[in-house]
Amino acid sequence: MTDDRATHRLQMIELDDESLGAASRDQEQERQIAIFDLIEDNYFQPEGASGGPYDLKIALAENRLALHIIGPGLDVTHLLSLSPFRGVIRDYFMICESYYQAIRNATPAQIEALDMGRRGLHNEGSTLLQARLEGKVKTDLDTARRLFTLICALHWRG
Repeated sequence: MTDDRATHRLQMIELDDESLGAASRDQEQERQIAIFDLIEDNYFQPEGASGGPYDLKIALAENRLALHIIGPGLDVTHLLSLSPFRGVIRDYFMICESYYQAIRNATPAQIEALDMGRRGLHNEGSTLLQARLEGKVKTDLDTARRLFTLICALHWRG
Protein backbone atom coordinates (compact mmCIF):
# COMPACT_ATOMS: atom_id res chain seq x y z
CA MET A 1 0.00 0.00 0.00
CA THR A 2 3.00 2.31 0.38
CA ASP A 3 3.30 2.69 -3.41
CA ASP A 4 -0.47 3.23 -3.70
CA ARG A 5 -0.27 5.92 -0.99
CA ALA A 6 2.39 7.79 -2.97
CA THR A 7 0.37 7.56 -6.19
CA HIS A 8 -3.18 7.98 -4.91
CA ARG A 9 -3.16 11.09 -2.76
CA LEU A 10 -4.67 14.53 -2.45
CA GLN A 11 -2.31 17.43 -3.14
CA MET A 12 -4.84 20.26 -2.76
CA ILE A 13 -8.11 20.67 -0.88
CA GLU A 14 -10.46 23.59 -1.28
CA LEU A 15 -13.66 24.27 0.61
CA ASP A 16 -16.20 26.25 -1.40
CA ASP A 17 -16.42 29.69 0.22
CA GLU A 18 -20.12 30.02 -0.55
CA SER A 19 -20.83 26.68 1.14
CA LEU A 20 -18.89 27.47 4.33
CA GLY A 21 -20.76 28.48 7.43
CA ALA A 22 -19.46 31.00 9.92
CA ALA A 23 -17.06 29.28 12.29
CA SER A 24 -15.85 29.92 15.82
CA ARG A 25 -12.11 30.22 16.46
CA ASP A 26 -11.99 26.58 17.64
CA GLN A 27 -13.88 25.38 14.54
CA GLU A 28 -11.68 27.39 12.17
CA GLN A 29 -8.59 25.93 13.82
CA GLU A 30 -10.01 22.40 13.47
CA ARG A 31 -10.72 23.07 9.77
CA GLN A 32 -7.18 24.33 9.13
CA ILE A 33 -5.59 21.41 10.99
CA ALA A 34 -7.72 18.92 9.02
CA ILE A 35 -6.61 20.45 5.70
CA PHE A 36 -2.96 20.55 6.75
CA ASP A 37 -3.04 16.95 8.03
CA LEU A 38 -4.83 15.78 4.88
CA ILE A 39 -2.20 17.29 2.60
CA GLU A 40 0.59 15.83 4.73
CA ASP A 41 -0.74 12.26 4.80
CA ASN A 42 -3.69 10.78 2.95
CA TYR A 43 -4.83 7.90 0.82
CA PHE A 44 -7.41 8.89 -1.79
CA GLN A 45 -8.07 6.63 -4.78
CA PRO A 46 -10.92 7.56 -7.13
CA GLU A 47 -12.49 4.55 -8.83
CA GLY A 48 -10.81 3.83 -12.17
CA ALA A 49 -8.05 6.41 -11.69
CA SER A 50 -4.58 5.29 -12.73
CA GLY A 51 -2.80 7.65 -10.34
CA GLY A 52 -2.74 11.08 -8.84
CA PRO A 53 -2.08 13.37 -7.24
CA TYR A 54 -5.59 14.85 -7.06
CA ASP A 55 -7.17 18.19 -6.27
CA LEU A 56 -10.43 18.10 -4.31
CA LYS A 57 -13.04 20.82 -4.00
CA ILE A 58 -15.74 20.20 -1.39
CA ALA A 59 -19.02 22.10 -1.63
CA LEU A 60 -22.72 21.92 -0.91
CA ALA A 61 -24.85 21.77 -4.06
CA GLU A 62 -28.64 21.55 -3.93
CA ASN A 63 -28.58 20.09 -0.43
CA ARG A 64 -25.99 17.48 -1.42
CA LEU A 65 -22.31 17.08 -0.77
CA ALA A 66 -20.32 17.74 -3.96
CA LEU A 67 -16.83 16.30 -4.23
CA HIS A 68 -15.12 17.63 -7.37
CA ILE A 69 -11.96 15.62 -8.08
CA ILE A 70 -9.36 16.61 -10.66
CA GLY A 71 -6.25 14.59 -11.44
CA PRO A 72 -4.29 13.18 -14.37
CA GLY A 73 -6.98 12.18 -16.90
CA LEU A 74 -9.70 12.71 -14.29
CA ASP A 75 -12.30 15.43 -13.79
CA VAL A 76 -15.35 14.10 -11.94
CA THR A 77 -17.91 15.33 -9.41
CA HIS A 78 -19.61 12.95 -7.01
CA LEU A 79 -22.83 14.12 -5.37
CA LEU A 80 -23.71 12.45 -2.06
CA SER A 81 -26.96 12.79 -0.17
CA LEU A 82 -26.46 14.50 3.17
CA SER A 83 -29.46 12.75 4.74
CA PRO A 84 -27.46 9.82 6.16
CA PHE A 85 -25.02 12.29 7.78
CA ARG A 86 -27.54 14.64 9.43
CA GLY A 87 -27.95 12.79 12.74
CA VAL A 88 -24.27 12.14 13.32
CA ILE A 89 -23.32 15.72 12.34
CA ARG A 90 -25.97 17.14 14.69
CA ASP A 91 -24.78 14.93 17.57
CA TYR A 92 -21.14 15.72 16.76
CA PHE A 93 -21.83 19.47 16.94
CA MET A 94 -23.63 19.14 20.27
CA ILE A 95 -20.79 17.18 21.87
CA CYS A 96 -18.14 19.49 20.35
CA GLU A 97 -19.89 22.51 21.85
CA SER A 98 -19.95 20.81 25.25
CA TYR A 99 -16.30 19.82 24.82
CA TYR A 100 -15.16 23.38 23.98
CA GLN A 101 -17.06 24.72 27.01
CA ALA A 102 -15.62 21.99 29.23
CA ILE A 103 -12.04 22.83 28.21
CA ARG A 104 -12.52 26.21 29.83
CA ASN A 105 -13.96 25.13 33.18
CA ALA A 106 -14.48 21.38 33.68
CA THR A 107 -12.48 18.73 35.48
CA PRO A 108 -9.97 16.64 33.48
CA ALA A 109 -12.25 13.59 33.88
CA GLN A 110 -15.23 15.47 32.41
CA ILE A 111 -13.12 16.74 29.51
CA GLU A 112 -11.80 13.23 28.82
CA ALA A 113 -15.31 11.74 28.82
CA LEU A 114 -16.54 14.37 26.35
CA ASP A 115 -13.47 13.88 24.17
CA MET A 116 -14.07 10.11 24.05
CA GLY A 117 -17.66 10.74 22.95
CA ARG A 118 -16.51 13.28 20.38
CA ARG A 119 -13.96 10.85 18.93
CA GLY A 120 -16.57 8.08 18.83
CA LEU A 121 -19.00 10.23 16.84
CA HIS A 122 -16.16 11.37 14.59
CA ASN A 123 -15.29 7.72 13.87
CA GLU A 124 -18.96 6.96 13.18
CA GLY A 125 -19.15 9.82 10.66
CA SER A 126 -15.87 8.73 9.05
CA THR A 127 -17.01 5.13 8.65
CA LEU A 128 -20.31 6.36 7.18
CA LEU A 129 -18.38 8.53 4.71
CA GLN A 130 -16.25 5.57 3.62
CA ALA A 131 -19.43 3.53 3.06
CA ARG A 132 -21.07 6.36 1.06
CA LEU A 133 -17.93 6.68 -1.10
CA GLU A 134 -17.83 2.94 -1.87
CA GLY A 135 -17.51 2.41 -5.61
CA LYS A 136 -16.47 6.06 -6.07
CA VAL A 137 -13.37 6.71 -3.93
CA LYS A 138 -11.28 4.54 -1.60
CA THR A 139 -9.78 6.16 1.49
CA ASP A 140 -8.16 4.99 4.69
CA LEU A 141 -9.80 5.82 8.03
CA ASP A 142 -7.50 8.76 8.82
CA THR A 143 -8.29 10.38 5.46
CA ALA A 144 -12.03 9.77 5.98
CA ARG A 145 -11.79 11.31 9.49
CA ARG A 146 -10.22 14.50 8.16
CA LEU A 147 -12.69 14.68 5.28
CA PHE A 148 -15.55 14.27 7.77
CA THR A 149 -14.17 17.25 9.73
CA LEU A 150 -14.28 19.30 6.52
CA ILE A 151 -17.83 18.15 5.72
CA CYS A 152 -18.80 19.33 9.19
CA ALA A 153 -17.13 22.67 8.41
CA LEU A 154 -19.71 23.19 5.69
CA HIS A 155 -22.45 22.96 8.33
CA TRP A 156 -20.92 25.13 11.08
CA ARG A 157 -23.04 28.12 11.93
CA GLY A 158 -20.75 30.05 14.32
